[in-house]
Amino acid sequence: MKIKNYLTGKNIADNAVVMIFLVITIAAIPVSALPLKSIVQEILTRIGRNCFLVFSLLLPIMAGMGINFGMVLGAMAGQIGLIFTVDWNITGVPGLVFASLIAVPVAAILGWAAGQILNRARGREMVTGYVLGFFMDGFYQLVVLYMMSLTTVWSGKGMWAAIIPIHSPAITLSRGYGIRNTLKLDTVRQALDRFIPLNIGGINIPLMNYIVIGLLCLFIIWFKRTKLGQDMRAVGQNQAVAHAAGIPVDRTRILAIVISTILASLGQIIFLQNMGNMATYNAHRQTGFFAAAAILVGGASVSRASIPNVFIGTILLHLMYIVVPRAGNRLFGDAQIGEYFRDAFSYAIIALALVLHAWRKKANAEADRINLRGSLDQK
Repeated sequence: MKIKNYLTGKNIADNAVVMIFLVITIAAIPVSALPLKSIVQEILTRIGRNCFLVFSLLLPIMAGMGINFGMVLGAMAGQIGLIFTVDWNITGVPGLVFASLIAVPVAAILGWAAGQILNRARGREMVTGYVLGFFMDGFYQLVVLYMMSLTTVWSGKGMWAAIIPIHSPAITLSRGYGIRNTLKLDTVRQALDRFIPLNIGGINIPLMNYIVIGLLCLFIIWFKRTKLGQDMRAVGQNQAVAHAAGIPVDRTRILAIVISTILASLGQIIFLQNMGNMATYNAHRQTGFFAAAAILVGGASVSRASIPNVFIGTILLHLMYIVVPRAGNRLFGDAQIGEYFRDAFSYAIIALALVLHAWRKKANAEADRINLRGSLDQK
């Protein structure tokens, strides 16, 4: 009976987040009075621009490092790539490729540095990654606000020589150095979304986005079967056993973070090209939070995640983002109430996932203790 109750409680805990979101969104849809066609259009667009970012969390979870809140480092790298794309006026998909070519090596370096730090904060990777994101945000602001400038700038204090040359005065601040607060991405705006146009029943589907996401899914499935993928799974299950088996634990964990950071940089490029503009100093800050909320809403935990969790979570989270503000406006005459509720619930879902993770660890430890005692009693 105890085992049955434990399994029932475990199943409830595993699906609690998904069930809560289902109840909320199902209740809010009729209240919002949004047309079904409009909801479907929004969901398809948001899946195409957000899923890649959420996928960047899978490998660190598989490697036992929890949710990589340090993925914001990759988002910063993606934004740096886009700044150079706009500066060089490279348009369309070639512009996105150019941004990626700049972002990937920057993300790899940042990911390697982050992995080194997280290895020294073993057991506290998530909070360390979160703080690391704030630290690197300050460095990013320094680079974008002061180091990027026109080749030579004259000011009241003399000549300012560019550390990172920018050629276009249109994207710099009036003083001649520093990038504008809002950067228009007209040269690459929805370049990927419109690369293969598809319209079904008046609904525009960003087909190329879905092809890219599909390729990423195939890569993850293939990667899990490689030697490195198997090593990551072994490290995630038990680091001591993995080390005893000859697996380079620290190196494997670093590679998980490096790949995650690179994927985050590409995901941020895909996200921003869809939006069409970039808040230069703020666009990256919430990427880790929203990606973490999405994957947790999909039924993942800080120790277990899969491809279906990404899609389920992205759909449910963004369905709530679509219908709840409108429902709040219809119920209370103020859409901002729905916005407050949406943000509060998103933060609460991360806290709930962490609590459930701690509960599972305690329950598993208790189950192991009971099984060990039963084995000793039989002997």
